[in-house]
Amino acid sequence: MPNSPILVIYTGGTLGMVPSDTGLVPGHDFEARLRAALTTLSSTGQVSLPEFEVLEYPDPIDSSAATPADWQRLARDIAERYEDAHKRYAGFVVLHGTDTLAWTASSLAFQLQGLDRAVIVTGSQLPLEGDGSDALTNVESALRFAALPGLQEVAVCFAGKLMRGVCTRKWNTQAFDGFTSPNYPLLGEMVNGAPVLYAAQGLNDRRDLSQFELPDYSALDGSAVVRVTLWPGISARLLAAWLLDDSVNGALLEVWGSGNIPEDPKILDVLAQATSEGKLLAAISQCPHGPVSIGTYAAGRGLIDAGVLSGDAMTPEAAMTKLVHLIAQPLSDSERRQRFVTALAGER
Repeated sequence: MPNSPILVIYTGGTLGMVPSDTGLVPGHDFEARLRAALTTLSSTGQVSLPEFEVLEYPDPIDSSAATPADWQRLARDIAERYEDAHKRYAGFVVLHGTDTLAWTASSLAFQLQGLDRAVIVTGSQLPLEGDGSDALTNVESALRFAALPGLQEVAVCFAGKLMRGVCTRKWNTQAFDGFTSPNYPLLGEMVNGAPVLYAAQGLNDRRDLSQFELPDYSALDGSAVVRVTLWPGISARLLAAWLLDDSVNGALLEVWGSGNIPEDPKILDVLAQATSEGKLLAAISQCPHGPVSIGTYAAGRGLIDAGVLSGDAMTPEAAMTKLVHLIAQPLSDSERRQRFVTALAGER
């Protein structure tokens, strides 16, 4: 689709905010503001920039208040335009607040499996018109990467780095280089103003080109999946209060090291009871780098016996959104468990 435009979806976030008497607030008329900002690029940069159209959400999302329903809305908006027989887009750029950008990117990867073009998620630490802002550079880079036919997955573009969306985390609250991919190499980088893909790191032929999966996330209760970070002295009573609640269908456990938990029979009993009730439980390490290897140490063997699944080296954002995605679908317990330990979008 060499002559097709990129669709830019503006969902909100710092990138589009403007000053007010009470601080930064969501701004409107974003397309005009973006096109005006792009005129400040060099003439060569402007000429080589891909054509694009803008879809502006009338009610900008505060990313810190985003919910699975927002992930679902965005995925469906992309899917609708992706499959439109009358208007083909070469790729998509999603402009999003940085606080939960990695969560949205991870969810989109699971909902939009089988992509044959790019969906690039980006944002900024400062508003578009702010002094010394990183916004324009991030948008320009995202547009250039989105136009590359060799990129066929959901990715995050930030500070000149292209990262697999489902492997990305926000790592710094203020730095322009605020995102990282702790357990997977970069997919590409901007080099001398040009996008360079590291083809060997992309999904492309390493995934099943299936239909999009767009389950109804709105049917899930807000506590359908919980996240529990273990701490020294955690009690079985507190763990039971979370995991055995009737509204909970799944849980992410952040354990120690390569997969260790307290050697407390009462805690193991709670985990075993939860899995026996059909709840989908998975474990990742509290360490940001490296995978869990459940069963390496005796202190972690109880996780296997209790039916807790290994999250390998998945990020918390990827593991949580994957649990939500699987629980939202009409699958049997065994199917959910099998799909969790299967790489669906390069997340493990």
